[in-house]
Amino acid sequence: MGLGYHVPGSTGQIHRRGGHLIPMHRRQTLATTIDTQLAFSRAEYEQRLASLRRVMEEKGADILIVDEKEHLVYLTGFGPSGTMYQACIVPIAADPIMVLRRLDGPSFLESTWLDGHVMYGDSENPVDVVAATLTEHGWANSRIGFELDSNYLSVQRYQALTAALPHATTIDFSNVLREQRLLKSPQEIEYLQQAANIADEAMRQAVAAVGEGVSERAAAITASRTFLELGGDSGHVGPIASGSRTDSLHGALRDHPLAKGEILHLELCPQVRGYSARLMRPTIVGEPPAEQAETARLLIEIQDKQLAAMRPGIAAHEVDRIARSGVLSAGLRESYDNSSGYTLGFYGSPYPPRTSDFTRIFVPTAEWILEPGMIFHMYVAAKGMAFSETVLVTDDGHKRLTGIERRLFTC
Repeated sequence: MGLGYHVPGSTGQIHRRGGHLIPMHRRQTLATTIDTQLAFSRAEYEQRLASLRRVMEEKGADILIVDEKEHLVYLTGFGPSGTMYQACIVPIAADPIMVLRRLDGPSFLESTWLDGHVMYGDSENPVDVVAATLTEHGWANSRIGFELDSNYLSVQRYQALTAALPHATTIDFSNVLREQRLLKSPQEIEYLQQAANIADEAMRQAVAAVGEGVSERAAAITASRTFLELGGDSGHVGPIASGSRTDSLHGALRDHPLAKGEILHLELCPQVRGYSARLMRPTIVGEPPAEQAETARLLIEIQDKQLAAMRPGIAAHEVDRIARSGVLSAGLRESYDNSSGYTLGFYGSPYPPRTSDFTRIFVPTAEWILEPGMIFHMYVAAKGMAFSETVLVTDDGHKRLTGIERRLFTC
């Protein structure tokens, strides 16, 4: 198979050829050339693993295969791409083993707190490598948990894994890690606060960069540069649209030159260590007509009431109703089909399978309860204008992490 192994407690990395284990260079030797920079303390990672293992015990799982990118980063610190299948094998009573593409080896070593790993080459089948690793450790007949809601565990991959492990008992581990990630640690909140600060400044800079006859692309260029200058992970800005396209909150960037009276929709989504804050503001070219100014005033007033209601112990549908009924009763929209907020936190990259985390959403049927440490993107929109904030639920209420003034901007 040509697998590269490192087993905790062994002499180092092991290479398998023809059924024989041959010692290779030690991980410790390789690590001396790599600047390891953990996003969190080892204690925090260990706490996350311990919490996960308590759920494994409750569900009767001996082994868990974690392959959703957000969850891999949460548990291991390492965020692989989805180009090839990569997964972490988490035993309930042994050290985790990361199965990864050999090309990603240096990235793994500089970002993880784990020691156990198996590397494979691009000519190998990653699913076969996972199955072989389970078999060689004596776990092929175990009760194995799968993230059946994972964006990376395709039907084909799941069928191949279960076919290769015919004596294993499968356990559905959907939604477990999504739920575990809902309550943010102090360090996670700090990353989100840094991202929110970047969003605030980038919004100011983007608004200042546009005007009549200037392309909406100028706002994107300015915001992207600001992200990078202030320490953001990348220059990926978020949805930006103008003119007749502002009713689409997910409109794609164009070269449309702004005309007097047109609205520019800006949603900025900077990330710090993968943690994304979000911020929406509308900008109008020139002085806004009275109707637009009044719409903006009403939207802000309605959302201010909604945010004021966000506190521990309140049901999500009650918070949602404030925005939804307020907008509809004011005649600002004929229907309100979207949520009024959703979970914020870690995103795999600027281009993950999910651009938004809907583990918790604010809709009329949402019975879940707000808890301290939850963070949400709260948004309200009507008539081509949208306002949004990154909001933390605190012990006694809420805190806006995005702090820019709440108004209709003009340029």
